[in-house]
Amino acid sequence: MAAAMSGLLLRALRAALPAPATLPAVRRLRTAAPRPAFAKELFLGTLRKEEVFPYPEISNAELEEINQFVGPVEKFFSEEVDSKKIDRDAKIPPETLKGLKDLGLFGMQIPEEYGGLGLSNTMYARLGEITSLDGSIAVTLAAHQAIGLKGILIAGTDEQKAKYLPRLASGEHIAAFCLTEPGSGSDAASIQTRATLSEDGKYFLLNGSKVWISNGGLADIFTVFARTEVVDKDGKLKDKITAFIVERDFGGVTHGKPEDKLGIRGSNTCEVHFENTKVPIENVIGEVGGGFKVAMNILNSGRFSMGSASAGMIKKLIEMTAEYACTRKQFNKKLSEFGLIQEKFCFMAVKAYVMESMAYLTAGMMDRPGFPDCSVEAAMVKGTNEILRLYIALTGMQHAGKILTDKIKEIKKGNVGVALGEFLNKLRDTMGRKVDYGLVGDRGVVHPSLQESAKKLEENIYYFGTTVRGLLSRFGKTIVDEQLVLKRVADIVINLYAMTAAISRASRSISIGLRNHDHEVLLTNIFCTEAYFKNNYAMAQLEKYADENLDDSIKKAAKQVLEKRAYTCSHPLDRTF
Repeated sequence: MAAAMSGLLLRALRAALPAPATLPAVRRLRTAAPRPAFAKELFLGTLRKEEVFPYPEISNAELEEINQFVGPVEKFFSEEVDSKKIDRDAKIPPETLKGLKDLGLFGMQIPEEYGGLGLSNTMYARLGEITSLDGSIAVTLAAHQAIGLKGILIAGTDEQKAKYLPRLASGEHIAAFCLTEPGSGSDAASIQTRATLSEDGKYFLLNGSKVWISNGGLADIFTVFARTEVVDKDGKLKDKITAFIVERDFGGVTHGKPEDKLGIRGSNTCEVHFENTKVPIENVIGEVGGGFKVAMNILNSGRFSMGSASAGMIKKLIEMTAEYACTRKQFNKKLSEFGLIQEKFCFMAVKAYVMESMAYLTAGMMDRPGFPDCSVEAAMVKGTNEILRLYIALTGMQHAGKILTDKIKEIKKGNVGVALGEFLNKLRDTMGRKVDYGLVGDRGVVHPSLQESAKKLEENIYYFGTTVRGLLSRFGKTIVDEQLVLKRVADIVINLYAMTAAISRASRSISIGLRNHDHEVLLTNIFCTEAYFKNNYAMAQLEKYADENLDDSIKKAAKQVLEKRAYTCSHPLDRTF
């Protein structure tokens, strides 16, 4: 009942906001010329400061609107969500799910014309900080809208949107994203689920199994990826992946028992099986054979919200642990008085600040007109695993490689200007180049209190560009197999983006007089100094014949362990001398 009242209040508050002259009744899609990719350009040693300075801001109307949403959602999570019960019972209670639906949280990014809240990426990230306070709810909501229905939203036809989005927005229907299979995890292109076109060409017969599907046992609507036969440009039949909207009511859709997980136990995760499921041809998302691109676009656009969610959790943990540290005593001293405890709180605050800064910088960039390419930034914000690290590094290296290859072609054609530019760059490097991207100084965009951090960032970016150039020259196309190299490349560029986000945000905070901005400066300078030295060491490791590089020894040791499939050292008590 309380949640229903909150939902009514939330909608009433939205209705009471300023008239269309200040805030449009429906938030329209923002369009403009395509914008350059910020993170990819870092691989060339280029800093496009206009993309990240000043730090993004939302309008006063949007700020007022999101603040109206925050109160009811915080109240609901504080008073109506019992996280201990959810984790103990391994299920979100029906009344809690109903409350989430009443608040409109199943349709946060679905446009208002389809019954959703129509939130921008920035506003969605802000609510994500609150919904993340319960992991099971966060996963359920994210699986539904960040990936489950996102294909319809970004690649669906007008008819598909009109048919499916209203009930998905209300939560009457729940969505799931079905890509992973028993033999296909990170290698999404190797899926085996197959969709066969009927003789009359009116529908596909879908057969196969998907695993680890969040919301798999709850969902009414599935975005499913399957192999289909496609006639290629050369007239030959080829297997390509196609994306489908599949309704449970189509028949032949079953699911296994929920996985009993360690953590986020209340979110539903299970296998989903399709057996001769008839899917109408009009339920193809995008083009037949274009499903891999649809899948990548869904995943790229859905990752960014993980940053604000993680920052929200860390901030809550800081509150809880700080309370304990400031009241618990040992050796006649509060825990908060011990240096090692203070160090932990410092770096918790630093990490929360940097993650939050990256998340809202990325969200702000994604909200700008012009469909900016933020795929690498979104991957960095998610909090990377090995696969995303390789994606970040290889995407950036590919971008740099193409630009540099084009330059080499121009030089070979006799383009004197390009050749002279490259020669002068190398000459300046040998003479000790002074790196200046215009972040500091009389016309700089960074506040003077952050000047040293900005100089460290500029230096790191320039020498990262020269490092990437050296790696491409050394390895060429075989760079794709150098995973230890790529891991370091990814770590460096993640640090560079994090430094940029923190410096830009702290500069803005000082400029507009936000409370505790001096604390932001302190956290930023701590992070940037640490990141600067880590980047320098990583770049030293990437030099050819570097003493700091232990890659060959690491591979040799790993090979010896894996050959025996065991720890191979003799036990110290095996025998005496």
